[in-house]
Amino acid sequence: MANERMNLMNMAKLSIKGLIESALNLGRTLDSDYAPLQQFFVVMEHCLKHGLKAKKTFLGQNKSFWGPLELVEKLVPEAAEITASVKDLPGLKTPVGRGRAWLRLALMQKKLSEYMKALINRKDLLSEFYEPNALMMEEEGAIIAGLLVGLNVIDANFCMKGEDLDSQVGVIDFSMYLKDGNSTKGTEGDGQITAILDQKNYVEELNRHLSATVNNLQAKVDALEKSNTKLTEELAVANNRIITLQEEMERVKEESSYILESNRKQVTKDRSADGQALTEARKQLKEETQLRLDVEKELEAQIGMRQEMELAMKMLEKDVCEKQDALVALRQQLDDLRALKHELSFKLQSSDMGVKQKSELNSRLEEKTNQMAATIKQLEQSEKDLVKQAKTLNSAANKLIQKHH
Repeated sequence: MANERMNLMNMAKLSIKGLIESALNLGRTLDSDYAPLQQFFVVMEHCLKHGLKAKKTFLGQNKSFWGPLELVEKLVPEAAEITASVKDLPGLKTPVGRGRAWLRLALMQKKLSEYMKALINRKDLLSEFYEPNALMMEEEGAIIAGLLVGLNVIDANFCMKGEDLDSQVGVIDFSMYLKDGNSTKGTEGDGQITAILDQKNYVEELNRHLSATVNNLQAKVDALEKSNTKLTEELAVANNRIITLQEEMERVKEESSYILESNRKQVTKDRSADGQALTEARKQLKEETQLRLDVEKELEAQIGMRQEMELAMKMLEKDVCEKQDALVALRQQLDDLRALKHELSFKLQSSDMGVKQKSELNSRLEEKTNQMAATIKQLEQSEKDLVKQAKTLNSAANKLIQKHH
């Protein structure tokens, strides 16, 4: 296996060198009929087949280098175009023919060296197709991949639709690489060829870098355009949401104004009530007004974040608890008034002098008691209405959030 690897590497060196020299002397684009180019593909095919594991099928054992070449598109995304083109060729029926077509397309693209380097660097993937001591798994494979860089100086053009790549016989013609005394070139000629190769390699590499830079800039421009479009759409959605929230806020303001007006009318009717009861009613009105202001602030905060909406709902629950505490306090006061009523009744029974006056006082106290009871019922009803309105606001806010998502 070591001798085979060394022989294949030497043949690859001779094939690549001979192809470059003959192509530079020819000075034109190479086609599939060019003999040195045909021999180069034969040598590359032998290198790719060396140490290839045999896969058993119902027709027997099959060795094909198309399997590892298919991996290149996973390592280098640019190779996906070549793989797709090979699969779309109608005349190819065997994996060997697809592998030969892939080599020709990669050479035309001047990316054969790059693809082979990417493939050889992934020994973990190649181990599925090659034996441990195969050429592609050893140092000789890396050397051949480096030599392929020199092929970037030649231009090739193939028409594979009419070419029968499935049935070609890959035999190396050693007579092309046998040298005689007349064919030996001087060191001066080799130096000129080396200088030309270096210059063309530099130009090709510079052109590749420029193309990559242009592609990167184009990708950035496309990304910025997509981002701008997305931001415009989000801005339009945000504007629509703001308009909807403003309409909702106006509706809530109207409802709040109606409730405040109703509360003012109720306070006007209860002016004749006891001073303490009036003070509690005013305090309750202030609490309801503050609650409405909090609700308006919560609606405005909906434009911001969902967390603020949750915090506003917690504040609303806290206010409801405070109202419940206020109702408990009012009930306690009512109990106190009732106790006072009983005490006055007891005094009226024990007093004979002021029966009439105390009866009138008792009637007034009963009237005040009834008014306080009516006020408490109205406040309880107001509390229920506020809870319903809070649930309605919570449901509307959730719907707005769901629409936003």
